[in-house]
Formats: sequence, structure tokens, C-alpha cells
Amino acid sequence: MKVALVVPTCNAGPRWKSWLEAVRMQTPRPDRLLLIDSSSEDDTASLARECGFEVCVIPRHEFDHGGTRQLGVEWAFGADVVVFLSQDATLANRDALERILACFENAEVGAAYGRQLPYPDASPIEVHARSFNYPSASSVKGLQDVPRLGFRTIFFSNAFGAYRRCVLEEVGGFKAGTISMEDEHVAARIVLAGHKIAYCAEAQVYHSHTYTIRQEFSRYFDFGVFHARESWIRERFGQAEGEGMRLVRSQLGFLWRQRPLLIFPAMCRMAAKLIGLRLGTLEKHLPAAAKRRLSMNKKYWLAEGE
Repeated sequence: MKVALVVPTCNAGPRWKSWLEAVRMQTPRPDRLLLIDSSSEDDTASLARECGFEVCVIPRHEFDHGGTRQLGVEWAFGADVVVFLSQDATLANRDALERILACFENAEVGAAYGRQLPYPDASPIEVHARSFNYPSASSVKGLQDVPRLGFRTIFFSNAFGAYRRCVLEEVGGFKAGTISMEDEHVAARIVLAGHKIAYCAEAQVYHSHTYTIRQEFSRYFDFGVFHARESWIRERFGQAEGEGMRLVRSQLGFLWRQRPLLIFPAMCRMAAKLIGLRLGTLEKHLPAAAKRRLSMNKKYWLAEGE
């Protein structure tokens, strides 16, 4: 099984050297290491070349969540499995890639994603979110699980995700022009095509965020736009809001037991997410200037001419 690792980057920052070292330590290493860099102004690309990556530099304005990853899939010709990592997701153990690739020993699996652990400096709210979304038990999900899991069936993250290349080709690859959630868009099509999604809790990366409340609002606004424009996903798999409410209840219970003083900030953050999501689903009623202002992915609206 030939494997290509594809990484989109832009000014990877202070963790980049340790990120590259974690890749270098993998056993076995991928057959190809591919970096698509959005014209970084730091040494992201040069350090990657020193580590053995082939590097493709694109203009920053051409980056597209789905389109750029599809470029990586096409560049990874000859690979049986294409693994994606984000620049802020650091492999946590030497066999992380080996573990996620083992999922493809099951011929029914079309894609697999790994467990995300919080960085040591993550907030308690983020620590809980990681444990809620990425539990300690592995699982395999398919179309038969939709009545039980609903939208959770297609939960996927290509911060650390792998795809069987022939399955990606079968479903048409990544869709260009998506504002966000390109990973779950592909996951939905993979499941509807009769393949399965594996979650591998033993394949681990460190990956967590430090978003402000305003950034959380903008991020969820983009999620809402995605769901409004890809309404077939909710029709087939149910509303994402149901899963969100499960997270809210779990997080409040966690904070009540561990950090009760963080309950009010957490509720403000939850409210920002909910309002952002709802506004995003109503984006067709909003003026173009408002959408650019509310969105995290402002380049998306420029590309649309709004």
C-alpha cells in the first residue's frame, strides 16, 4: 500500500519544527511527503524541503478548503491512501500513521480519522471539547448507523484524516468552493456510496484551538452557510444542532464538577456559536457586506464576487 502525506500550510509558526520532527520519527514513513504552501512569509516551505517534502507554492488568494486538498489528491498520483494533516496537528506518537493506515485493512473502510488530543496549554473548555468529539474507543460507521447516530455518522476531521484514493475518485473528490467543512462533505458522499468511516482512537495528534468568542461566532457562521448551501446533508443525516446540544449538556456538567467559574464564559461562547450558526443558515437574506464581516473565511465571499 503506497501512502502520500499531504499538508496545506501558511506561515506554520513556532510549532513547525516539532511538527516536522514528529513526521520524521514515524515508522514507517509515507512514500511521498507533499506540502501545498500558500506563499508563506516565514521558513515553513524551506524547513519542509529539508525534511524531504516536495513543495508546491500557490498564491495565497488561491487557497480553497476543498479545491486545494483536491489538488493534493491529484498530485499524490500512484498513492493508494492519501493522508491529510494540518500544520497545527502534531503527530503524538511514532506509530500514529501506522495506526490510521491499519484501518484500511478493512476493505469496507473508505476513510479514517484519528484522535485529537489537546495541547498542554489548552483551556478546560477546549480540553472537554476534544474528549467529547474524540473519545478513547475506536469505531466504524456506515449508512446503517444513521438512524442511531444521525449527523454523527459523518463526523470527520482531515486535520488528521486518511482516504482510500480509489474511493475519493469514486465520489468525485473534494468539492472546490466550499466555505468550510469540506471533510464532512466528502464523508457524507463516501457513506452514501456504501463505504464506511473509521475512527481510530489509537492514531493520535495534538490539535486544539484558542479561538476568541468573536472567532467562534464567525467560524460557526461559516458552518451555517455550509449547511444552508448543502441542505441535502441535513436531509439525509439530520441536524447538526442535536449533536451540539449534547456537547453543551456534557460541557456544562464537566465545568460544574471541575471549573464552575468557567460556566458563564462557556455559556457566552455557546451562545455565540448558536447565533453564528443560525445566522449562517439565513445567509441568503443578508447583504454581501454583512456576510463578509461576519464570516471567518472572508476570501470565500471575494471569490463569489460578493
